Amino acid sequence: MPVYNFKALPTVPSASDLLDVVLSKTQRQTPTVVRGKWQISRIRQFYMRKVKYTQQTFHDKLGKVLDSFPKLDDIHPFYSDLMNVLYDRDHYKLALGQIHTAVGLIDKIAKDYVRLLKYGDSLYRCKQLKKAALGRMCTLMKKQKASLVYLEQVRQHMSRLPSIDPNTRTLLVCGYPNVGKSSFMNTVTRADVEVEPYAFTTKSLYVGHMDFKYLRWQVIDTPGILDRPLETRNTIEMQSITALAHLRAVILYIVDISEQCGYTIAQQAALFHSIKPLFANKPLLVVCNKTDAQAMEDLPQKSKDLLEEMKKAADMNCAGLTASMVVDSSSADGGLVTMSTLKEDGVSDVKNKACEMLLMSRVDQKLKTRKTNDVLNRLHVALPSTGVRAPNIPKSVLANAKAGYPKSERKTEKDLQEENGGAGVYSMDVRKNYLLEKDEWKYDKIPEIFDGHNVADFVDPDIEERLAELEREEEAMLQEEENQMDEESEDDLTAEEKQTLKKIRAKKSKIIMDHRKKKQKGQGSAHIARKHDTERRLTSRRMRDELGEMGVDASAAIERNRGRSVTRRGKKRALEDDEDMEGRSKSRSKSRSAVLGRTHSSKSRSRSRGPSVAHSAEPGSGFKHSAQKMKAQILSDKMQRKMQKLARKGEGDRIIPNEMPKHLFSGKRGIGKTDRR
Repeated sequence: MPVYNFKALPTVPSASDLLDVVLSKTQRQTPTVVRGKWQISRIRQFYMRKVKYTQQTFHDKLGKVLDSFPKLDDIHPFYSDLMNVLYDRDHYKLALGQIHTAVGLIDKIAKDYVRLLKYGDSLYRCKQLKKAALGRMCTLMKKQKASLVYLEQVRQHMSRLPSIDPNTRTLLVCGYPNVGKSSFMNTVTRADVEVEPYAFTTKSLYVGHMDFKYLRWQVIDTPGILDRPLETRNTIEMQSITALAHLRAVILYIVDISEQCGYTIAQQAALFHSIKPLFANKPLLVVCNKTDAQAMEDLPQKSKDLLEEMKKAADMNCAGLTASMVVDSSSADGGLVTMSTLKEDGVSDVKNKACEMLLMSRVDQKLKTRKTNDVLNRLHVALPSTGVRAPNIPKSVLANAKAGYPKSERKTEKDLQEENGGAGVYSMDVRKNYLLEKDEWKYDKIPEIFDGHNVADFVDPDIEERLAELEREEEAMLQEEENQMDEESEDDLTAEEKQTLKKIRAKKSKIIMDHRKKKQKGQGSAHIARKHDTERRLTSRRMRDELGEMGVDASAAIERNRGRSVTRRGKKRALEDDEDMEGRSKSRSKSRSAVLGRTHSSKSRSRSRGPSVAHSAEPGSGFKHSAQKMKAQILSDKMQRKMQKLARKGEGDRIIPNEMPKHLFSGKRGIGKTDRR
């Protein structure tokens, strides 16, 4: 049987809320504008769609309510009777039946009016038929107001019910009110049930959980029961009767021997015998509570006789269990145990005994089924022989001993350990097991071992000399190759070119030597900027000398470098004459010089390129000439105009200038206005 989770039941809406939800959803999810110029077939489809959508929404909402509530004929008898006690089976079925009937009537109304809409001859006729269909559906739902309210109250109460598993291992505590049932449950479980010194503190079923033999057990605390006819018992008592009748559990009938609960032992015994038919085929344990206030030895003989009768009834109730359980029941205590929940004396014994009784009862029930015999017929348990096995020595060992063969002289590591000081003193020699060509190699000073071989034995002692020899051979080959290339290339050069080539090679070799020296000393560093050139190797004098040797005049560059000045704003570039830099004519030099003079005197700004330079096709830009570049620029501007009209920078611009368009945020009804219907 499934364990129903009543806390997951969906909320049942009221009739008015259901109407608001359905009509609003119909208005939002279907078209809202119809034109008189449309064809009559399109108008019919417009209104038929609204009627069908309203009918389907009602069907889905009410169908969800019907499917969520459990059906009393399909659930466990315990839940069925408990719901009958709490909510009245007839009233519960009547409410669900009315909702089910309403669903069918709504479907029929929609079907009838859709048939009429198929023959509507005008917009007005179709609209009136739609209005009548929705009106009849709403009127029908308003009549279900009482049923929906009742189902919502039932749902709220069911969500507060404890989750009881009818088929798991269960301890069921019952008895008169105020005898200590809730105190026992709080002691053996992690539950926290209210305990007060007056009757009927517990008004419903409570569930707690505990562990015994690595199994999870549930303990159910039931409300108190009074000794009176079944017809006169109230709802609180009937919950206990329902649990006793339907749950497969061990029954703990608690008796207050101190009579502080307000009921005598005779009254508690009478209740025990009146509800004894509910204990049939279930383990039963009579528990005498409050022994701290009244000892068993101090009870009058009449009370002891009543307790003895209850013990015999409990023993007879357990007679159908296994043989081991019968022996245990017929012991000194049998089905009668004592405890004190106030001092927690004997509570653990009561719990252990009740759990053992239930486990044996469940095993006995399984053994009585046919399935057990079928399984046992397919099992075979092999048992060892009871004889004693004598020591067995292999025949080959005995034959060697008789032949007088000497014992193996090889010593084990354990023998060596005992001879050399024992554990903690002796250290095993690992190198003696190395697989080397010679045994003396095992104890070399540099034991670089790889795969059982000494690496030092495979290293050539003359490796450095051979390496140096290889480097000399390589340098000789490179030198010979360079000389051969030089001879081939110098044949076509003049004397001056040969002299220049010689200087270049010398400079190249010097650079290589400097690099090697730095690399050997570990002084390699990044490129040094000019301002950090502390050795002053990169000077204008050196540039003039080196370029002068090559036949290049560097005076203009040196003068330009000297003309630069450093101010607080940084380096400023001095302007030069237009005739030297731009090659302008003398006629335009005056006006240009005046402009440059004013600029230089004011801010000394850098000069920008003119329009001719900006529109010229530079090498590597992809254009043949300036006309082609200008044409491409014009096409690009035309393509950008569309984006500019949308106030966007390009295709990747996703900005939305107006985040609240008027057609989406104006003309909306306020809360509570339903005039649109």
